Amino acid sequence: MKRVTVFCGSSFGTDDIFRTQAYSLGKTLAAQNIGLVYGGANVGLMGAVADGVLEKGGEVIGVLPNFLKSKEIAHDHLTELILVETMHERKTKMNDLCDGVIALPGGFGTLEEFFEMLTWAQLGLHKKPIAILNIDGFYDDLITFIQTTVDKGFLKKVNQDMLIVSDNIDDLLDQMKNYQAPTVGKWITKEKL
Repeated sequence: MKRVTVFCGSSFGTDDIFRTQAYSLGKTLAAQNIGLVYGGANVGLMGAVADGVLEKGGEVIGVLPNFLKSKEIAHDHLTELILVETMHERKTKMNDLCDGVIALPGGFGTLEEFFEMLTWAQLGLHKKPIAILNIDGFYDDLITFIQTTVDKGFLKKVNQDMLIVSDNIDDLLDQMKNYQAPTVGKWITKEKL
């Protein structure tokens, strides 16, 4: 992996572990010569992961829609800041620039971006690893819900297994580096439940 996209919150959340782990992820990416592609802001977990990469001399590419430039406060020290017009253009550009995706804690925006990339993988539009760094069990309920979608016949087990989850940065990156995309199609029929 040459670059990963990280989706995460523009705030720090309620527990300092979110900030410290985002920063540690950034430092680890740089130490492994993996560039960061992210939303381009210097606030919240977004800023923390970028700062971690930058502290270790790594590459950081921010992709920021013009209308968020004043709200999310563009990071001043990036390798490159790419300004786009729309949120969809942002996700497309981030996908074009990366070899994998990691979700850290965040809100609606993080979830929407993450699930769009996961859906694109499910549809075979890319074969990149999609991962959750499950800091302090933040995504436990979501992981349980995904299991419910399998149990109720709305998601194939093979597609559930596309999602890489770990609470350990090194383990997560190792799993991503060894990821093999499924060859089974998305569509579920009643006979295959």
